[in-house]
Amino acid sequence: MTFSDADIYEAVSNHIPAVSEYVNSHGGDITLLGARDGIVYIELIGTCHGCSMSLMTTKMVVQKKLREFIHPELNVVNVDGTSENKLPDTFYTEETQEKESEQKDGFFDKIKNIF
Repeated sequence: MTFSDADIYEAVSNHIPAVSEYVNSHGGDITLLGARDGIVYIELIGTCHGCSMSLMTTKMVVQKKLREFIHPELNVVNVDGTSENKLPDTFYTEETQEKESEQKDGFFDKIKNIF
């Protein structure tokens, strides 16, 4: 996949409301945690958290819809506390974006707020 983690994260965050409709109808919701190397990390919350059907919901609903909207090779992992479904040590998230924008501020950007 040729998209950056930031591109994937932004695209998923834009489509989460449409993808969440099925999950919302069951009393749950989706939290976007991050993206890395074509994998999107989510957490099913509400009544869907810990549900025995959460793996099927993740793959057959969330992943299927996001593949239709974004890219056919996109993978989705529901971070559910198991060792096989956990966040990697590094991944892209909104916090990463905020840190990157802070780092882009140069010396003059920082001191102009002083004067």
